[in-house]
Parts: sequence; structure tokens; C-alpha cells
Amino acid sequence: MKISEMKEALNGLSAVSFRLPDGTQLPAHFHVTEVGLVSKHFIDCGGVERRETVANFQLWEAGDYDHRLAPQKFLHILKLSEKILGREDLDIEVEYQQATIGKFGLAFDGTDFLLTAKHTACLAQDACGIPADQQFALPQLQVAGCTPGGGCC
Repeated sequence: MKISEMKEALNGLSAVSFRLPDGTQLPAHFHVTEVGLVSKHFIDCGGVERRETVANFQLWEAGDYDHRLAPQKFLHILKLSEKILGREDLDIEVEYQQATIGKFGLAFDGTDFLLTAKHTACLAQDACGIPADQQFALPQLQVAGCTPGGGCC
């Protein structure tokens, strides 16, 4: 989800709620403790230099069970964050504390914001000799010749 899509969704809501990928509703007393700009500059295993930039929201819970973040207050937070984010329509990622900090994508179902699972992936599968449309389990990779020191990522 992009920032513009979140703003549009917030404009039509009377309350803000989030759900985890397993369907569990976040407690209604959550806080948005940070809105930040996260830039990642890296090189993939095929040697390609890459950059990614996202808007990052951190959600948190405290013991203030009567706290509720109204849609208009959330919109105000987004307006304030333009000082950091600029006006670019960035993708949003969400951090939420679980056993460790969970990092999620974001979607909207018309009522709730949905924290969506994020996954790792090899960005240079061609450099590893793995067809882009195939995913292998570890035993299959070994059969396919992808072994330690074999040049596969």
C-alpha cells in the first residue's frame, strides 16, 4: 500500500484498526510511535547494486487501554511526517512488536488495515542458475547441483 492509498482509506473511516496476517486484531489502544523514511542501499548476490526506499510506520501498545487513534489524528501524523518523507508516494512497511520486531507490508480490506507477510527472495536467480518461476526446497536444491561453494546464492 502506498501513502496516498492509506490517506484515502483513512478519510472514509470512523475508527482505525489493524489485523495481523493470522487475522488477529491489534488492540484498539495501539499507538503510531514513529513514521520514518527507510532507505536500503545494497548489492545482490549477482553483483547488482540496488536501492529501496519505504515509509516505515512503527505500531506499539502501552497500558493506556482507553487510548484510540482517530483517523483524523492519523492523517495529521502523516501530514507532519512529510517533513521527513517528502511528498513522494512511497510504499509503506509496518513494524510491530511480537517475539521480535515484525516487519509487514500493508493492505486495506475496506474496513481494516491488514499487516501482510513479507518474504525474503533471491533478486539474482539467473546468477544462481535458478529459473525465476521455480522455487526449490533445500533437498531439491542439492539435487539440482546447488551446493555449498557451488556458486549458487
